[in-house]
Amino acid sequence: MVNDLWYKNAIVYCLSVGTFMDANGDGIGDFQGLMRRLDYLQGLGITTIWLMPFQPSPCRDNGYDISDYYNVDPRYGTLGDFTEFTHACRQRGLRVLIDLVVNHTSDQHAWFKEARRDPQSKYRDWYVWSKKKPANAKDGVVFPGVQKSTWTYDKEASMWYFHRFYDFQPDLNTANPYVQAELLKIMGFWIQLGVSGFRMDAVPFVIATKGAQVKKPVEQYDMLRTFREFLQWREGDAIILAEANVLPDTDMQYFGDEGERLQMMFNFQVNQNTFYALASADTGPLKKALLATKARAATAQWGVFLRNHDELDLGRLAPQQRETVFAAFGPDPGMQLYERGIRRRLAPMLDGDRHRLELAYSLMLTLPGTPVVRYGDEIGMGDDLRLPERECARTPMQWSTEPHGGFTKHSRPVSRVISGGPYGFERVNVASQRRDPNSLLNWMERMIRMRKEVPEISWGDFAILRTSRDDVLAIRFDWRNNSVVCVHNFSPAACTVKFRVGPAAGDTRTLVNLLSDDHGEADAAGRHAVVLEPYGYRWYRVGGLDYLLKRSEV
Repeated sequence: MVNDLWYKNAIVYCLSVGTFMDANGDGIGDFQGLMRRLDYLQGLGITTIWLMPFQPSPCRDNGYDISDYYNVDPRYGTLGDFTEFTHACRQRGLRVLIDLVVNHTSDQHAWFKEARRDPQSKYRDWYVWSKKKPANAKDGVVFPGVQKSTWTYDKEASMWYFHRFYDFQPDLNTANPYVQAELLKIMGFWIQLGVSGFRMDAVPFVIATKGAQVKKPVEQYDMLRTFREFLQWREGDAIILAEANVLPDTDMQYFGDEGERLQMMFNFQVNQNTFYALASADTGPLKKALLATKARAATAQWGVFLRNHDELDLGRLAPQQRETVFAAFGPDPGMQLYERGIRRRLAPMLDGDRHRLELAYSLMLTLPGTPVVRYGDEIGMGDDLRLPERECARTPMQWSTEPHGGFTKHSRPVSRVISGGPYGFERVNVASQRRDPNSLLNWMERMIRMRKEVPEISWGDFAILRTSRDDVLAIRFDWRNNSVVCVHNFSPAACTVKFRVGPAAGDTRTLVNLLSDDHGEADAAGRHAVVLEPYGYRWYRVGGLDYLLKRSEV
């Protein structure tokens, strides 16, 4: 069972082919360039690569407006290059997830072109139409301040079409059984070419009912079971990692009570409260979020993350909490987006403070679930706020001090490489950090290696320990007669925190530090007193110093 549920103890690395590495010198990243960097990713300890959209697209929304689901955008290479890439990954023991963007297509997709041209076409019913502009056309706008409506009039069709996102991204009518069959065909195609699963975009919208008469969309959860069953028939261990920013009381509807629906979902609830804790040093809401999302089937897993390719969505926080995070990490209106989020990368949000960065990454690696790392975060890349909307955090990877950060030899890269200042490629790049044993990159490599040696975090149950301070979070993980305790200080001040390990496996009087020689012994009353530096963290194994000999094999 452990080998089948490979995603339980994976380390996922998200990247965009077009901004990672350019091999042919045209200024755009490609699969040939990505293949040259697989050894780097393997050395970092990554086990799974998540590719953002690389299919043909007008690229008006960073590739999320797909015009052909069965091909590779020529700028990135060919289907042959993609197959060589997945083969090269298999040789290194790496798995591949790809974005599955099936809530909508580009308005340049052949399906939509025929649908708008011919009322008798089978594709007309593949999209969502209305003869009149619906009264609720302004409801449910995803991009406030940028998007004005969810319905747009099409002159060629003489009808209004529905689009949950931008007007150039018409929604597919996913309730149509022919559309559902096509979605399965798309998944089967890429599974055949070597992928291990999909990060499914905007899942709540994919499964929701759509149409002019729909006042309150209803989620069709059985679709998720259909997707799951198809994948397991085609490739037994293939998975779906869902983007579903939903409330905890609906989590089990997505996972399924018996784990029969989705294998993985991103934990947005914990993510948003993590940033509130980082901003306020108040761990109370984060503890509540962890407990609220604790329930899940044995085969289900959370994807835990800090920053991703979108804005930091704070929409689930209380207004006062949201303002606290804005004040700490995005005080300038130019740093905010869609009236609910922050569009910056993590390093500049934390002012490049190495202690706070280590705290944040240590926390991410020890939250219940599977860690998902954003490309460039391992070296502390910054953002370019001169770029519009989300583009500011999607700049090319910074490999060296060569022109354009070693990303390309072309004079004009696909996106401006960050240059100058504290986050310019001249200061922040892979080559320089590789040579520095104390760099963030080498620290991340060591932490990822240790994380893979602590499967209790991914596989076990967890308990939040009662501590003597509200600004310190302590979690105990239990699995197969082994226990691990992880402690994090969110305060800028040093402190001594006291806690009891509780009913754990092993000798609870002894805590063995997994990251240094600073081990701990309990007092006569069974309490541990741990001295933490500002933003300090500890990973402990519960038991004697011979713990390595006692550990169960994974």
